[in-house]
Amino acid sequence: MSSQDMQVVGLCRFSYPALGGFQVEHETIEDRRAYLYAPERMEERFRTFETIALPGLKAQTDPNFELLIVVGDCMPAPYLERLAALTQDFPQAVIVQRAPERHRPAMQRVLNDFRRDTGLHTLQFRHDDDDAVAVNFIERLRDVAQDCQGLLARNRLMAIDFNRGFSARPTAQGLEAEPAFLPYYGVAFGMAVAPSVKQSIMNFGHNKVHRVMPTITHTDEDMFVRGHNDFNDSRQKANVSKVDLQPLDAAGEAHFKARFAIDADQVRAAFA
Repeated sequence: MSSQDMQVVGLCRFSYPALGGFQVEHETIEDRRAYLYAPERMEERFRTFETIALPGLKAQTDPNFELLIVVGDCMPAPYLERLAALTQDFPQAVIVQRAPERHRPAMQRVLNDFRRDTGLHTLQFRHDDDDAVAVNFIERLRDVAQDCQGLLARNRLMAIDFNRGFSARPTAQGLEAEPAFLPYYGVAFGMAVAPSVKQSIMNFGHNKVHRVMPTITHTDEDMFVRGHNDFNDSRQKANVSKVDLQPLDAAGEAHFKARFAIDADQVRAAFA
């Protein structure tokens, strides 16, 4: 069995109005839509998606993967058209429209609908629209799966975690960042799922997977950028730890360009 024959599929929720699945809760689905599609929030999501999330995915050293971008079937047409324009040069991207449903079962169905019958484990990853992965993330996922053939043969599920990277915030002056070690944080994080398993990476809290399956962690190189902004859903919880973000110098900007394909000049222009 070769990891090169495994299907790799990622899932990114782009302002999908799930029933549940958010730290910010709303009384009705109409309230959820109003929050998600507020112009100020959507502008922020598009800026971070274009300058932070997409560049590294488009520049993957292994282009053999799919990214399912899940949106609501009620997304306003101008936003849907803008999303299509941003991904027209990204053939791995598939925009998937779904009606509002309960979060975990809805995302499980989306992933299973796009799984191919290869007879092998599927490599799945989750991705937020303001996070970034290193340009060799897909290549590394396959390498780890190849290294762990024995574990895969004996287990229905296995998590693959790259825990070294950065927290960062885009601004009109460029990027502010700090190094981060975040085990099982959900970015640069994958899961090998056996053909017989209908559960997906979205069925598990990413910070609890080590309780229910074997996990492999690598910490040898910077593999993620965790976006930090006012609209982070995870920033809305009480008692969220503070981060000390500092402006990147020229060397830091060069590192972000090489590792994540993030262009500081593009960030400055987008957030000016």
